[in-house]
Amino acid sequence: MSRSFATSALRPLHPLLGLATFFLAVNLLVRGALSIWMWQQLSFLEIVLALLMGVAFDLATLAFFALPWLLYLSVAPYRFQQGRWHRVAVRALALFSIGLLLFVALAEVVFWEEFGVRFNFIAVDYLVYTHEVIGNIEQSYPIGWMLLGLALLTYGLYRLTRRLWTPEPNVALGWRARLALLGSTLALTLLNAMILSGQSLQLSSNSYADQIGRNGIYQFFAAFRNAELDYAKFYPQLPLSSEQLVAHLKPLLANDDSEFAQSDSIVRWVVPEGEAKPWNVVMISVESLSADLMTEFGNTKGITPNLDRLAKEGLFFSDLYATGNRTVRGLEALSLAVPPTPGESIVKRPENGGLFTLGHVLKERGYRSMFVYGGYSYFDNMKEFFAGNDYQVIDRLALNNTEIDHETIWGVADENLFSLALRNMEQSYASRQPFFAHIMTVSNHRPYSYPEGRVDIPSGTGRDGAVKYTDWAIGDFIERARARPWFDQTVFLIVADHCASSAGKVDLPIARYHIPALIYAPKLVAPQRFERLASQIDLVPTLLGLMNVPYQSQFFGQDLLRLAPGRERAFIATYQSLGYLRDGVLTVLAPNQPIVQQRPSADGSTAEPLAVPREDLKTEAMLYFQGASSLYRSGQMRIAARVPPRSDKALAQE
Repeated sequence: MSRSFATSALRPLHPLLGLATFFLAVNLLVRGALSIWMWQQLSFLEIVLALLMGVAFDLATLAFFALPWLLYLSVAPYRFQQGRWHRVAVRALALFSIGLLLFVALAEVVFWEEFGVRFNFIAVDYLVYTHEVIGNIEQSYPIGWMLLGLALLTYGLYRLTRRLWTPEPNVALGWRARLALLGSTLALTLLNAMILSGQSLQLSSNSYADQIGRNGIYQFFAAFRNAELDYAKFYPQLPLSSEQLVAHLKPLLANDDSEFAQSDSIVRWVVPEGEAKPWNVVMISVESLSADLMTEFGNTKGITPNLDRLAKEGLFFSDLYATGNRTVRGLEALSLAVPPTPGESIVKRPENGGLFTLGHVLKERGYRSMFVYGGYSYFDNMKEFFAGNDYQVIDRLALNNTEIDHETIWGVADENLFSLALRNMEQSYASRQPFFAHIMTVSNHRPYSYPEGRVDIPSGTGRDGAVKYTDWAIGDFIERARARPWFDQTVFLIVADHCASSAGKVDLPIARYHIPALIYAPKLVAPQRFERLASQIDLVPTLLGLMNVPYQSQFFGQDLLRLAPGRERAFIATYQSLGYLRDGVLTVLAPNQPIVQQRPSADGSTAEPLAVPREDLKTEAMLYFQGASSLYRSGQMRIAARVPPRSDKALAQE
């Protein structure tokens, strides 16, 4: 390339060079700030690797940003590029670019504070549900002052760097230079898209270092592209036909009180001893209740006095793990009792009606099955999912303003939610219909505000106060229910939907999936501490087992009280990584990656590679995850036709 060509090529690109300089500088500052924030979790070498990986991701993202400008340079006539409007357009581009990059940087810091990661599929969801998200930001942060500060900073930085952005007068690219620059940028962008992904260039086993090294904007679009992952395309599989897959799954799902009804499906009859107990059922899934928030697990702040008391008076599960890190994943586990599948939760997928759920099992037995939510249930597709799967959906629309003591963008205060649930339970009891109510709380969520005077921590000051308020509301609800005539024949299941945070040094830190669960019914269930490993998907079959309900099952979960020792296992997942925990070994499946096996540390925060691979656990993990994905995609999670029981015992129960 001649010197004159290089000069003529670069001089008109001053605005683009300004964009590149500012883009790289802002991302370096964000990466540096996150490194300082997490310095106790990082070594010097990990910080260096994060910075090196960051350069690769930043340059890849910059190539995408450069395309619109280069396209403009390629098609804009020479005469237009010499005019006033060209200079106005460049100044507008500069101000917009600086403002956008500063806004994204601020958003990344806020997102990291909440989730401990760069932008991911949660950020994609936030783009969809703008009403709730923008409202939550307005209620949680001084958004007006923050935007004003961003505007002033944007203008100030533009004034300081305006020479970088000013186009050279009387100079424009020739058509050959235009084609060369546009072609090379297009080629680089396509190469980036093929080589880089949300999982590529993982240079550090420390998840914090890996996340810091990534580019948030790139991660956002990678998550948007991979919101639903085809297991068969991206994950390791066993070479089995669908019939063989079912045959290999059956031993993992079998139990002493079950008998398979068909050779080509997992449909089976669960036939417990004794008569069925027509108890009412109340399931409370509590927003973001990590196990370590309870005194039972060593918390010294005393913010869960009611839950701690109920844990001692009921059946308490001390070693239970959530399947994911989102509310919809918890709702999936507590309704479908299936392992997590890659991508979005089944709750948010299209054509997810007519599935085999707890609501269906109880509705078949004459129950009124309800999903009660304090917000607007269109959020996260909850209304469509539950309404399409044998639940009556009752949400914020069922309350008038006089019934609400406090409200955030996510929904009404938990005490008002419980009042709504009680009203509907009373209606069912009055009509002599047993009821099942799945209640989803929302108060333990930013902005952490609630009615004043309920607890001794001021509203809106942080998670501790929100947890203590939710605990108070649950205790108040139980006492109000205790005065009802149906209380002695009602069983209460209280369980977290997921932990308050899922980030850690490793991709799947099991401590960040450890949640509390308890079953409380003082006249029906004796106090007991269940200390064996358990999964969130096991609670539904365990609850039905306590009630001695005979039913035709399609659940993957197990009745924990009837599970033979040694068969305990749990499932944990992000939207890409799938974890299978058994025998103290965590087997992790990730898209386009070899299977990894780790032995988690005693506190569950870190893990060491397994010295000797456990091939049996790899096989079991693939059977569960491949099986769940295959059955959902093939429609075999839909309610199966009724199959006659085989044994005399099952026939008698039926």
